[in-house]
Amino acid sequence: MRHRLSEFLVGLLFGLGLLISGMTDPSKVLGFLDLFGQWDPSLALVMGGAIGVGVFAFALAKNRTVSFLGDAMRMPTSSQIDRRLIVGALMFGSGWGLAGFCPGPALVSLAAGQPKAAAFVVFMGLGMVIFEVLEGRDQ
Repeated sequence: MRHRLSEFLVGLLFGLGLLISGMTDPSKVLGFLDLFGQWDPSLALVMGGAIGVGVFAFALAKNRTVSFLGDAMRMPTSSQIDRRLIVGALMFGSGWGLAGFCPGPALVSLAAGQPKAAAFVVFMGLGMVIFEVLEGRDQ
């Protein structure tokens, strides 16, 4: 129960951060990507803040064997840049640039009742299913 409560609170904090920063508004994201038009640099500040928090969090985590909630720490071990990583990054970036959503903000926007977010979430789910089917074939 304690784990679920902490997961809920962290997700709630993340969702509130997305709402406060305006990152649930696709026009904000698309404005950031419009380098030669009405460029909006505010997303860079949000990303910079996230990177700053992440640097300290990963530095702290790499020296731990157990999480703050008592679970084993499982850090990524691969540092290889392969075809799957590049194709996945290109697909993610393309979807982000076309729709103005990434998964977290899309779910928050869906909960806020944005119809565009509903379409994005449906196709995101479809992409996850396709990945699982294709991943099952590789093994």
